[in-house]
Amino acid sequence: MSEVRIGAHLIGPDRPPFVIAEMSGNHNGDLDRALAIVDAIADAGAQAVKLQTYRPDTITIDVDGPAFRIGDSHSLWGGENLYKLYEKAHTPWEWHEPIFARARARGLEAFSSPFDPTAVELLESLDAPAYKIASSEIVDLPLIDLCARTGKPLVISTGMASVAEIDAAVRTARDAGNDQLIVLGCTASYPASPSESNLRGLPVLAGVTGTLVGLSDHTPGIGAPLAAVAMGAVAIEKHVTLARADGGVDSEFSLEPTELASLVVESHRAWEALGRAVIGPRESEKEGLRLRRSLYVVADVRAGDLVTTENVRSIRPAGGLAPAEITTVLGRTFRVDAARGTALTWDLI
Repeated sequence: MSEVRIGAHLIGPDRPPFVIAEMSGNHNGDLDRALAIVDAIADAGAQAVKLQTYRPDTITIDVDGPAFRIGDSHSLWGGENLYKLYEKAHTPWEWHEPIFARARARGLEAFSSPFDPTAVELLESLDAPAYKIASSEIVDLPLIDLCARTGKPLVISTGMASVAEIDAAVRTARDAGNDQLIVLGCTASYPASPSESNLRGLPVLAGVTGTLVGLSDHTPGIGAPLAAVAMGAVAIEKHVTLARADGGVDSEFSLEPTELASLVVESHRAWEALGRAVIGPRESEKEGLRLRRSLYVVADVRAGDLVTTENVRSIRPAGGLAPAEITTVLGRTFRVDAARGTALTWDLI
């Protein structure tokens, strides 16, 4: 498809980038803060707010042991027990309705990443306009099938995924009758290094999947998303918080509201700057063309005078012979009188 519609927004190469602000666990367990984040996202000009819909028991189980702990070397969550981390980071299901309502009141599209069928059921009851498949869930083909059969667009993150896994996810969605797909390049490390973004792979991803592509970004700042737009990204997802200094599970790799506003503005400019694959003068350069250099008479001359470097020079504006003709005209004779400021043309010499 050349375009995908999420709510009121058409998304595609001929549209400005669709900016998705991910709240994740940055509400820090406070509904009022969650609603304030929604307001900040709207004020920044993003098009969508995204949640994650799970309970600790729907994403893991309450078991401790090496397999259920994040590796000690992880820069943010090293040694954390999965259940306890998700207990801290999850968005309570009873918060979804007020968050969706606030988002819609502020003109935002609100949708979420479901992690099990009960989450899909909740999001369907809220008439979510799309579904996001998180990177770790790209291998959960039954979940992808379930989301695809809702008929809503799917935004699929590909962090950690092989080409075969990405192909399987896309095929699953299409086999369910859903081709409204945006596949996001993603490096599923938190935070991610820009050097691991591999944005040159975005056109490859588009070719492999036959879908629109975008970027789910966990690097600092907005440099990577802007580069992604130049590589064909039609959608950008970034985590957002009110202030990184407030802490929280995702705060370190999240944008603050002013940074999100910059992303919205600059990604639009980056998209505009792509233009067309042509070389030559632009419409806005017409006046500049008129002011380019050419050969002019720079001192009053009379018929019979020789053309010298004292009376003919390359100056601005245009209108006279090309500057390269100076070697051809030097030493010739003026046919007629010419005042200083006359454009030099062949009929004068």
